[in-house]
Amino acid sequence: MKIDNFFVELKRRNVVRMAGLYLVGAWLLVQVAGTVLPMFGAPEWLPRSIVILLAIGFLPALIFSWAFEMTPAGLKRDEDVRPEESIAPQTARRMNRMIIAVLVLALGYFCFDKFILTPRREAALVAATEKSMAARPSAESKSAVSAKSVAVLAFANLSDDKGSEYFSDGISEELLTVLQKIPGLHVAARTSAFSFKGKNATAQEIGQKLGVAHLVEGSVRKAGDIVRIAARLTHAETGEQLWSENYTRDLKDVFAVQTELAQTIVGQLSGQLTNGAADPAAKAAIQAQVQAAEKGGTKNVEAHQHYLQGRFYTNRHSEKSAGEALAEYQRAVELDPSFALAWAGLAQTHVWYCNFSTEMGRAGFDAHLARARETAARALALEPNLPEALLARSEIELNFDFDWKGAAETLRTALTMAPADPALRIAAGNLEVARGDMTRAIELYRQAVALDPVNPRARGFLAFNLAVARQFAEARAEYPRVVELNPAAPWAHAGLGLSFLIEGKFEEAAVAAQDDAGEWARLLIVACARWGEKRIPESDSALAQLTETFADTAAYQIAEVHAYREDKDRAFEWLERARRQRDSGLAGMRRDPLLANLHSDPRWNAFSHTMGLADDQMK
Repeated sequence: MKIDNFFVELKRRNVVRMAGLYLVGAWLLVQVAGTVLPMFGAPEWLPRSIVILLAIGFLPALIFSWAFEMTPAGLKRDEDVRPEESIAPQTARRMNRMIIAVLVLALGYFCFDKFILTPRREAALVAATEKSMAARPSAESKSAVSAKSVAVLAFANLSDDKGSEYFSDGISEELLTVLQKIPGLHVAARTSAFSFKGKNATAQEIGQKLGVAHLVEGSVRKAGDIVRIAARLTHAETGEQLWSENYTRDLKDVFAVQTELAQTIVGQLSGQLTNGAADPAAKAAIQAQVQAAEKGGTKNVEAHQHYLQGRFYTNRHSEKSAGEALAEYQRAVELDPSFALAWAGLAQTHVWYCNFSTEMGRAGFDAHLARARETAARALALEPNLPEALLARSEIELNFDFDWKGAAETLRTALTMAPADPALRIAAGNLEVARGDMTRAIELYRQAVALDPVNPRARGFLAFNLAVARQFAEARAEYPRVVELNPAAPWAHAGLGLSFLIEGKFEEAAVAAQDDAGEWARLLIVACARWGEKRIPESDSALAQLTETFADTAAYQIAEVHAYREDKDRAFEWLERARRQRDSGLAGMRRDPLLANLHSDPRWNAFSHTMGLADDQMK
């Protein structure tokens, strides 16, 4: 049979119409089954079995349509039907009407599912997740609250100069940092403890939300060179005041007050556990613990004030405040070159620029990275086990040097010195992502959130990696909290888009990413989502804009787009460029779902080996 005659026969025997009717009907059946069957508790294998059976039945349906024809006398083999008996044209018209009817039903179901059922399912999933997550901390907190736990709230600024808020914040933050380093003492992290600043929450509410048994509160009044500090220790559950003291000192004596405060609070908490005052040996041990925790400080009053201002600006987490913090830390080390904590503050700020700034270009990145190395080394030369400096060094090793073993050793030391620091838990989680252990990584991010529940960075890392691990419902429950805590954080909106993208919900992904403050993150999600929707010009436009604007700072994201679009040659070119540019995104490449299309290419293993991320290298 000639090819032309073959296609004529396909049309005459209504095989093409049968194919269209079968496919449209099968799609509608699969969609309805996927919605209805779970409502009746059907096993997971049943919808899959329906799809398999429909796929198996497609070819026999076409063969049947070719071989048989419906006639007024019933079903007959096509070769037995005389031309004058054939009603194939009428059958074709009926099939056309059936196809149109099924298409209308399919379109109606699609709209019903997209605009009514899907929003309800998403809302139900989020509500159920939030309910379970809300119930879990409360149950845990009641059983896990230790008598040796405390939150240091932001001391009130009672100075006439309201610009002295940095000083009152700094006094309480330094006390918190010292207490965090005391072995066996659980201390609520800074972001969560300071979240109650200016709010009229009761001691019971604060203790319950932070999971601590005790609160340290106070005030600071600074007038010239005279400082008045009032502090009290309260039992959170009852509101009972356990201890209080007022100090009036010359500014240069504020260091002694901070030491005395820390020793007294640790002693009081120890007394709570031993039903009395500590004996002389215990007091000496407490004194030694506090002195060890205070290492890295200064006795230079002016340098100390610049350092406190630097920390005040650091906690604002913005490009402008990072510049202000850099200037304050720099002034502190100029006034006291042996001030290790100020050197560590400089190192962390330079690392912040390398991680988050997109406005500095390659020259700026290289300069900040060089300065980060220099200042971290200077801090550690002064205090070899200073956790703040170890954190900066670990981020350099992990994000820019790709020294996985070095980062692991640095973090191991740092966590020994400051086990309650959520920033160290986040860094440890990032290392596990590099190793490919998502279960352990998510566990560490959860620990960081537990230590500091209102820290947007901790919640952001948790939400992002829940999405990568395909735990979509929980990831989508977390992202509204990330946005609430810091709507300007990169990935606050694009991360939600990523969760939709991985699941194949392309329009939802593009819409969710639109409000992201990180333009590079928004363009990444939009470029991939539009490609998934076959809206190629829009995908091309987003990729072109990403490449033109962020080639020097987001090479990894450009590689992700090319990989998602299965342009493997370009993807590997941009991955290599990201490696040369020390792009921190490469630390997550092993489990990156946007790079999945590259895994079957021999170049993937070769590049992984170059990065030191091959399986045999990570053991």
